[in-house]
Amino acid sequence: MEKIEIKIQGGKTQAFPRGILPRDILKEMPGNSGKEKVISAKFSGSPWDLQTPLNQDGELEWVTLDSAEGLETLRHSTSHVMAQAVKSLFPEAKITIGPAIKEGFYYDFDLDHRFSPDDFPRIEEKMQEIISQDLPISRRIMGREEAIRYFQDRGEPFKAELIAELPDATLSLYQQGEFVDLCRGPHLPSTGRIPAFKLTSLAGAYWRGDERNKMLQRIYGTAFPTKEALEKHLHLLEEAKRRDHRKLGRELDLFSINDEAGAGLVIYHPKGALLRMLLEDFEKTEHLKRGYQIVIGPQILKLDLWKRSGHYDNYRDKMYFTEVEGQEYGLKPMNCLAHMLIYKSKIRSYRDLPLRYFELGTVHRHEKSGELHGLLRVRGFTQDDAHILCTPEQLNGEIKGILDFVRDVMKIFDFPYDLEISTRPETGSIGSDEDWDRATRALRKALEESGLSFQINEGEGAFYGPKIDVKLKDALGREWQCATIQVDFAMPERFELSYIGADGEKHRPVMVHRVILGAMERFIGVLIEHFAGAFPIWLAPVQVILLTVTDPQTPYAQNVYQRLLEAGIRVEKDFRNEKLGLKIREAELQKIPYMVVLGDREVKQNLLSPRARSGKTLAAMPVEEFVNIIRGECRIIH
Repeated sequence: MEKIEIKIQGGKTQAFPRGILPRDILKEMPGNSGKEKVISAKFSGSPWDLQTPLNQDGELEWVTLDSAEGLETLRHSTSHVMAQAVKSLFPEAKITIGPAIKEGFYYDFDLDHRFSPDDFPRIEEKMQEIISQDLPISRRIMGREEAIRYFQDRGEPFKAELIAELPDATLSLYQQGEFVDLCRGPHLPSTGRIPAFKLTSLAGAYWRGDERNKMLQRIYGTAFPTKEALEKHLHLLEEAKRRDHRKLGRELDLFSINDEAGAGLVIYHPKGALLRMLLEDFEKTEHLKRGYQIVIGPQILKLDLWKRSGHYDNYRDKMYFTEVEGQEYGLKPMNCLAHMLIYKSKIRSYRDLPLRYFELGTVHRHEKSGELHGLLRVRGFTQDDAHILCTPEQLNGEIKGILDFVRDVMKIFDFPYDLEISTRPETGSIGSDEDWDRATRALRKALEESGLSFQINEGEGAFYGPKIDVKLKDALGREWQCATIQVDFAMPERFELSYIGADGEKHRPVMVHRVILGAMERFIGVLIEHFAGAFPIWLAPVQVILLTVTDPQTPYAQNVYQRLLEAGIRVEKDFRNEKLGLKIREAELQKIPYMVVLGDREVKQNLLSPRARSGKTLAAMPVEEFVNIIRGECRIIH
């Protein structure tokens, strides 16, 4: 029998019969330590089932549940168990897709019955029954045409449609009991290897993500290697519900999104508008300190410009268009075009560079209605957008300067973060291979010279250039993408941007697109959840609330209120003739940094006794001293 050579993780290279299964190699290994933890493998770096034959030389690694690969396999197999349970309880359900995702898994179903959380206990009970049966999960290979007929015969049109569009001549199917699904794998050896799971939520989802297709029902769930890890995760989910920016946005009266106005369009209420203004003022100050020039571009630009930039070819599905006096326009989804026109408005010398244009620019993008989510995914939003035009020699320093900017800002908001380089997409990009390579090398070099660790995110760059993505982590450990740094050689070429070099000749500048906070709407949503609505005092829309005990204190309280206003303190008052306990409870729900109760003692002494949001009561003090305390706390960010 023909042999192949397999190098086993942590061991020597050995010869095995061609076609041997990883599970058989595992059985032959001496000793039992750790074998029971193995659930799948990696062969020469690729995910591999324990039951998939090995037909060539390579390196074999074992995968356990406590690894990232093992967790993904566990969740993928659990999604199949959920689909099997749903099919058992609702035989008329049509199965579609069910992948593992970052926080768990989901499966989409076509079914007349409308799922509700009330269905979860039944489905979970059936899932537990399937797990208790410890059904073997087997893999088989089937030809494409045979697979199409197979799923058609089983009354699964969605699976048949998927297979019909796959180019592969053969496909892998996985079976556990009576349930069969199209899948690349790998999967657990048996259903009994699932230790802990929970169904978590429901959503609608269009078939294949296309809103022209049928709306399906999506069930989300999660799975973990231990019950303790699952309980910890479920606790985080409950905390996330408590912090949900949509809920807190209503309770704190910050914003609303009204169907009457339009899906994905944010209406800022007075406190929300003030919060955003404070952020924008902070942004302007920080940018001016770093040599940026503030600019403002129009909301619509001629369609010809969007065609020249490549947005029309690569981004038009996300754009809105209109016609004015026979001229076609595009509502801007990005701010870069006007910034290039500013650059192009006069002859530039190398001595003028770098030029850093900054705009709090409002853009509109046509996001699918099913993907809209509070402030985190909207159709109209404002970005802290900047474009730097520089010489190739200046590029490294500019990228490092932006990385320093990101570090300083994230420190102020107390956000740790990770960095990724997103490289050229497989399709739909512009520019030469040489330019993409140069741009990617520039990003990598700046990160390495700054001593920053990073991951590579293959194929996720913008259509005009690679980028550094900044993934900040909130108080619950969740990741959010906000800041990006993109190097672009293509746009300056398309718009014929130039500068006169020291040699007296024209040269092409490099363009850097970057945001620090990103979309203001998304960042505000993240801030609300990160701080659970209890904003730091410099950012709080209301810094102080004054409460009277009874009506006789109102004149003094009104005087304090006016003095605080004139000192620039953001203050509210509640002088209603209501019980003090009620007013205190209502004020606490607003998460205001300081509450000041004014009674007869405060009036007689001409003082006030502030109580911090933490519950600590400060010693009685004059108004001026309290103002200085607040100003001192706000000064921390500078």
